Amino acid sequence: MERKVLHAQGPVCSRLIAGAWRWHTISPEQLDKLVRTALDQGITTFDHADIYGDHTNEERFGNLLRKNPSLRERMELVTKCGIKFPSAKRPDSRVKHYDTSADHIRWSVDNSLKMLGTDRLDLLLIHRPDPLTDPAEVAEVFSRLIQEGKVLHVGVSNFTSSQFRMLQSYLAFPLVTNQIEISWGRLDPLFNGDLDLLMEFRASPMAWSPLGGGKPINLEERELFPFAARYNATYSQLALAWLMRHPSGIFPIVGTTRPERLEEAARSITIRMNRQDWFEMLKAVMKREMP
Repeated sequence: MERKVLHAQGPVCSRLIAGAWRWHTISPEQLDKLVRTALDQGITTFDHADIYGDHTNEERFGNLLRKNPSLRERMELVTKCGIKFPSAKRPDSRVKHYDTSADHIRWSVDNSLKMLGTDRLDLLLIHRPDPLTDPAEVAEVFSRLIQEGKVLHVGVSNFTSSQFRMLQSYLAFPLVTNQIEISWGRLDPLFNGDLDLLMEFRASPMAWSPLGGGKPINLEERELFPFAARYNATYSQLALAWLMRHPSGIFPIVGTTRPERLEEAARSITIRMNRQDWFEMLKAVMKREMP
């Protein structure tokens, strides 16, 4: 599995990332097999969020690490914070909202460290842009968390280009990624400046839902069959390889609960996609020629 830096001053991650958002639906034994399969395939980066599984997935993953502490040194842990919603586990939240206050970010980090059973987060992301964000306050708490060694790197998720640039202007260190939705079913970041800005800041994007939530193509299969045969690849492998062909260096997050799907995804790394094939696939998805 290819490993690359997200940013020149950022972490080294596996090019494919294992996404944990559905992992509350499987047993501890299945989770153990899934994590070990990922590591065996060279997928060493794991993407969490404090809210996944109604605030349970981090702890479930942490239970695995507490039983097998040596696994921690083989992986990079990413988690996200900032979303609050009504839940029996968070009775103080009466409405879904965002909280990027220094107090909440610090509490979230300490709680995630406890749940995950680790002493540091390789990467902390703000999960959603908060209209009430005080960027100076965020910069201060990020700086202190990095100085304390609790967080090694920081980034954002679902930020627009202007939101990313604004927050970066307050920081003395880089936002190493913006985790965005991009796939054959959501092409906006190719054309709205999201990927351009990240390349300007030398930061690589992480792509959530790179297979469109398990449905990677809104196409007739016959439109992609020639490419599947040419590259000896499944449609999912083509969709991942197509994203990774982009010069921004996209890191797709594969959110599966099935070990065989991770094995399938890992083989997409070997596909070296031709430029014209890339544009033919784009044409098939857009249903039109390039302008």
